[in-house]
Amino acid sequence: MGIAKHPSVVTLPAAPAPYPSIVEFLCRAFPTIARDQWAQRIRDGKVLNDRGEPITTKTPYSPSKRIFYFREVESEPIIPFAEQILYQDDEILVACKPHFLPVTPGGRYVEECLLNRLRNRTDLADLTPLHRLDRETAGVVIFSVNPKTRGHYHELFMRGKVEKTYHALAEVNPRPRENEWTVENRIVRGEPPFRMKIVPGIANTQSHIRLLEVNGNRGFFHLQPVTGKTHQLRLHMSGLGFGIINDRVYPDLQQERDDDFDRPLQLLAREIRFHDPVAGTDREFRSERELLWY
Repeated sequence: MGIAKHPSVVTLPAAPAPYPSIVEFLCRAFPTIARDQWAQRIRDGKVLNDRGEPITTKTPYSPSKRIFYFREVESEPIIPFAEQILYQDDEILVACKPHFLPVTPGGRYVEECLLNRLRNRTDLADLTPLHRLDRETAGVVIFSVNPKTRGHYHELFMRGKVEKTYHALAEVNPRPRENEWTVENRIVRGEPPFRMKIVPGIANTQSHIRLLEVNGNRGFFHLQPVTGKTHQLRLHMSGLGFGIINDRVYPDLQQERDDDFDRPLQLLAREIRFHDPVAGTDREFRSERELLWY
């Protein structure tokens, strides 16, 4: 049994009266966990209010209040690759995430995620990621260290003031006549929900893509996302006919299976640049990882 050392949090949303019980809300919010399991976790003192006190099954539902719980999984996979801390000060921590490791707890992963690994290494309980990478993608991730200045950094990402550069390897057979593209389209959740899709409508994504070099039938690509939708670069590359090597979701969803650690998704968040609103200086951080394709 894997149990998180650090709690996850959920905010009770607005709801019509009569309010549901806390157990009913948790069952709706997390339908893969049985009602009896939630009730037992509450009886065991594993669900807390915003003062850190255990709630009971009789605790009333109160919209906008936060409750904290500890994720549990029967068996947690071990990811045999190490993260790297690239930079740390009193405001931010910059890390390089390996392939296969999620940024935050989710699904089968509790302690095997970048956030909790870094919390355990640094004793920074308030560490919070400012953005996300797919579990399959490696590269640079920035975390907020100081809750008092966190909003300044969140605003950078919300306003598109952070410049990101990715590298990718993809099949290019035949070799395209062009070597540069700007892709704009509308991406929404598909079916199953973790798989995104392109639909007609007003564009909500944009990516600049350049083919830098070709070796045999493989191309080395430089990617600059202007927006930050889930799976954006994977969909944009696939839509151009350049499926990223070892992508198990695009263009075709493959059968679910255990990770093959010898076949990581060939996508790397290589660099990130922004003007630091607290330090007042320009920042640039680069992963030391490389996509080896020769």
